[in-house]
Amino acid sequence: GCKFDAGQVQQVLEGALASALGTMVYSPQGSAPLAQSLAELLRSQAKEVVPPRYKLVCHVLLGQQGQQSLLVASRALWDPESDSFASATFSNTSLFAVATVHGVYFE
Repeated sequence: GCKFDAGQVQQVLEGALASALGTMVYSPQGSAPLAQSLAELLRSQAKEVVPPRYKLVCHVLLGQQGQQSLLVASRALWDPESDSFASATFSNTSLFAVATVHGVYFE
């Protein structure tokens, strides 16, 4: 119960993305505030299943669904024994979203 459970956090992310974005249509003007509110929502929901000693960093990427491909990568300096991350994706006919939550143990 005192470690970051990436599988449980991933389930939280998948459920929250699906319920928040469901049938939403992509809008270039609305994507920045939507990504910000999604990041806040995901961080608050992930906080409920992560031990309190972890600091969470949430990153959300939104884009228009099309005939393109996308590769998302991140780098961090952390302790592999205690720190971890979870990631989830969502897509519908109009948009896609990639959400990543990094859990960094705070001593």
